[in-house]
Amino acid sequence: MPAWLKIITAIVAVALVGGLAFAGFWFVRLQNNISKAPLNAGGTGTEGPVNDATGRMQILILGSDTRDGKNSEYGTSDDSTGYGKSDVMMLMDISEDNKRVSVISFPRDLLVDIPACKDSKTGREYPARSGVMINEAMGEAGIGCAVDTVNKLTGLEVDHFMMADFNAVKELSNAVGGVDVCVSDAIYDPDSRLRLPAGTSAVQGEQALAFLRTRHAFADGGDLGRIQAQQGFLSSLTRKIKDEGTLSDPARMLKIADVVTQNLTVDEGLASVPTLLTIGNRLKDIDLGKVAFVSVPTTPAVSDPNRLEIAEPAGSQLFTALQKDVDLTDPTAPSTPSPSASPSPSPSPSATPTETEAPLPPYNKALQPVSVANGSGVPGRSQEIVQALVSGGFTQTAQFEAQAIAKSGVYYGADYADVAADVAAVLGIPASQVIPAPGVTGVQVYLGSDFTSGATYGSGTGAALPDDIVNQTAGDARCQQANPELIVR
Repeated sequence: MPAWLKIITAIVAVALVGGLAFAGFWFVRLQNNISKAPLNAGGTGTEGPVNDATGRMQILILGSDTRDGKNSEYGTSDDSTGYGKSDVMMLMDISEDNKRVSVISFPRDLLVDIPACKDSKTGREYPARSGVMINEAMGEAGIGCAVDTVNKLTGLEVDHFMMADFNAVKELSNAVGGVDVCVSDAIYDPDSRLRLPAGTSAVQGEQALAFLRTRHAFADGGDLGRIQAQQGFLSSLTRKIKDEGTLSDPARMLKIADVVTQNLTVDEGLASVPTLLTIGNRLKDIDLGKVAFVSVPTTPAVSDPNRLEIAEPAGSQLFTALQKDVDLTDPTAPSTPSPSASPSPSPSPSATPTETEAPLPPYNKALQPVSVANGSGVPGRSQEIVQALVSGGFTQTAQFEAQAIAKSGVYYGADYADVAADVAAVLGIPASQVIPAPGVTGVQVYLGSDFTSGATYGSGTGAALPDDIVNQTAGDARCQQANPELIVR
C-alpha cells in the first residue's frame, strides 16, 4: 500500500473511531440523564401504542413544584408534599400529519374529579375524589394519576408525559441565551421576585423562572393571567428556537438536550434518546401560525369562588373538538385523516371457540331500556334524540323533562355498561361522560345545555367553539397586561 494511502486510511479510521466514540458518549450521557415513571396510576387505555414518527400524539407537560435537591432554595419539603403538585399542566396535541400543534393549559385552581389511583412505588391505593384542585392529582400517587385525571376530564388518552422542575426552566433559558418577554408596564412582584421594565426584555435563569412562577404580576393577579404569560413565554421560546435554526444545529441541540434530560422525568415509552429525537424532528417544520395556545374555558366555581370549574358548554365543545382532531386555528377546516387508526378487532366468523371459552351472544338492542332526560333547557328536545336512538336500533325508549344541567351524560345501571357505551357511540357522547349510576334502570341519556341541537353530540363543533378559544399562536408576539397593583413607577 502506498504511503499516502496508508496515511489517508489512518486518518479515516481515526475519524470514524472518534465519531463513534463521540456519538456513543452523548448517547450514554443523555440516556443516563433521563428519569422514568409509570404513564398511568390505575387507568387503562383502549388505544394501542402510538407511532412516535407519524401517529397523532398527546403529551402531558407538567411543571413540578417539588423542593428537592437544587429546588430547595424555593422552599422546604413541607411546601411540596409527596410527589409535589403540578404548578404547570399543559396538554400538547401533535396532529398526525405533523402540520399543527395545540397546547391546552389547565389552571392549577381548576376543580375536577380525580379517579382512584395507585402509587406504583408503595402499592398504596387512593380512592377517587370529587371537586379537588387539578394540581393535586399527582401529589399522592404520582404523575400517572395526573395523566389519568386529564384522560377522565377530556375523554382523550394521553400517550406520553414530560415533567420538569424549577431548575429545568433556569437551565433551558440559559442554554438558549434568554427568552424575550413583553409587559405593558414596569412591574415588581415581591413574592416571585420578578422585576421587569415596560416593554420587551430577555429573561433567563432566575428571572425566567420568576416570570413563569408569578401568580400575581399579570392581568387581575389570578391564575388565568399566569397561564397567558406562560403561553407567551413558550411562544417566544418556540420562535427563537425556530428562527435561529437550533433544531438543525447538532451542537446546540446536544447542549439543550443535555440540559433538558438532566431535569426531565418521562414515561417508559418516551425514555429513550431516539424517541425524543424523533418527536423533536416532527416539530421542526410546523408553521408557527399552526401552534395554537388554548386555555380550558373556566368560570368561578359554585362551591368556592376562589376556585375554577369548567365553563359549559364551551368546555365540552373544546374537548369534543380535540377528540375529533379539529384544527383550533381554523375550526371549519376538515379534520386530519387517520389512516393509521385501526378498528377494534372483532371475532372472526371462522374462528372456532374452545369448549371453555364459548363466546357470549350479542345483546338485543331492541330489548334494552333507554330513557332520555331533557335537561337541555329546550322544550321537546328529547324527541330528536329518541329518534336517533330508534334509528340506531334502541327501540325501547322513554323520555321526560328533567332539571336543567350544564353537561350531558349517559348513566347506566348494573350490567348495562356495554349498552351504555353503544348508546353513547350512537349520539357521539365521549366515553368520559358515560357514568355508572346504581339507581338507574337500564340506560339514561341526560341532556344538558351543551347538547341543545342535532342528534350528534358536538356536531358543528367548529361553529360552536368560542371565537377567542385560541389565546395566541407561536407566531404572535404579545405584551402581557401588568396587574395594576404591582405596577411600579
